[in-house]
Amino acid sequence: MADLKIKIGKMLWKNPVTVASGTFGLEFAELLNISQFGAIVTKTITLLPKPGNEPPRIVETEVGLLNSIGLQNPGLEDFIRNDLPEYQKFDTNIIVSISGSSISEFGEVIHELDKQSEIDGYEINVSCPNVENEGIAFGTDKDVVFKLVSYLRKLTERTIIVKLTPNVTFIEEIAISAERAGADALSLINTVYGMAIDIETRKPKIKNGIAGYSGIGIKPIALQNVYKVAKVVKIPIIGMGGIRNTNDALEFIIAGASAIAVGTQNFVNPLVCLEIIQGLKKYLDEQKIQYQDLVGSIR
Repeated sequence: MADLKIKIGKMLWKNPVTVASGTFGLEFAELLNISQFGAIVTKTITLLPKPGNEPPRIVETEVGLLNSIGLQNPGLEDFIRNDLPEYQKFDTNIIVSISGSSISEFGEVIHELDKQSEIDGYEINVSCPNVENEGIAFGTDKDVVFKLVSYLRKLTERTIIVKLTPNVTFIEEIAISAERAGADALSLINTVYGMAIDIETRKPKIKNGIAGYSGIGIKPIALQNVYKVAKVVKIPIIGMGGIRNTNDALEFIIAGASAIAVGTQNFVNPLVCLEIIQGLKKYLDEQKIQYQDLVGSIR
């Protein structure tokens, strides 16, 4: 049977499959064994609670999903008290996604989380398109990314993963800055900008107008971003964006992703991650190839 174990920073994953932040909550534990995942990524946590954006803030499109949740979350203190103990029950790597409105705020979140046990890494969300003065305000400037990651690198020995936005001119520059600053891995991509309009009211279907677009429609965009970044960095990439099945996951891996994350498809098929894990094993056995030899094997 194929060996799917990989290393991301200081973490050893039993397989290269995880979930995209904000698309997979604790309630899924009632449906499947989350401990079978290589890692579990939490929703994005901020220092203080966030109510999120006004509804309507989710719209299903012809091919994919528009969302403008706005990083709704209970805040760091509530997360540590109520959610973290539940995550700690799973026999897999726990990655906490975090965001902030300033570099020091990111640092405060890391400082408090680093006091907690059973956290294996942090995903630094510098790419949320739905919150003003937060997230993407950091991720579009390579110098700011370098400054932020350098600061956080001094605060923790745990694995740091930086989540990148596709809404930039040269994603490679951002990726290189994150790597040079000490990031252990990169996640890409976050959602792209999107919009939908109600022709009867002539108003946007999302209250905020422009939203984050995810799902199968962004897969070609995500794939080429992974391919480009894999050519300029040496650290692992967690690829995501429109992955629905094993074949989609294989494309990302062949393009250069060491691991993959499933997002929107979790809403359609909660068992998709487990299906991909089994599918990868079958593919490797049939192809008689080792997993590490598959990563970045595009010809």
